[in-house]
Amino acid sequence: MPEISTRHLMTFRIQPPEPPLGPLEYGNTPFGFRWVMPVPGGTFTGDRLRGRIVFGSDWLIRRPDNATELNVRLTMETDDGHLIGMRYRGLRLGPEDVLQRHLDGDVVDASEYYFRIAPFFETASDKYGWLNTIIAVGIGDRTEDGPGYEIHEIL
Repeated sequence: MPEISTRHLMTFRIQPPEPPLGPLEYGNTPFGFRWVMPVPGGTFTGDRLRGRIVFGSDWLIRRPDNATELNVRLTMETDDGHLIGMRYRGLRLGPEDVLQRHLDGDVVDASEYYFRIAPFFETASDKYGWLNTIIAVGIGDRTEDGPGYEIHEIL
């Protein structure tokens, strides 16, 4: 059985929303506590692509087991003008005090908790069409600039 290898795809930084943009709290639903965070912008940089996040939203739910599920859809624009859709599911869990620091906007190192995503891409661009056919994973963290990910292509 071959071993899994990866190649760095991009560093992805999300611009946190400023009030009054979010969060929009639905409250306790049958599945857990639901809230939605707008994604007003951000950046992505890698060897094969770079650009900005145009907009998006993050639908989060804090489950009864205290894990938070992420369900995100974003529109990205490369520095040469191509549009790329990115959607990902993710999971964030860890000690309660660490998760609260994350929610409060504090810097939280990736080693302090589990924060992973599985992004998929969609584009009509011939130049970036290879994104339509890759599998990727990301490891999340929270820096002074907001949440972000190191995203790797699975080879």
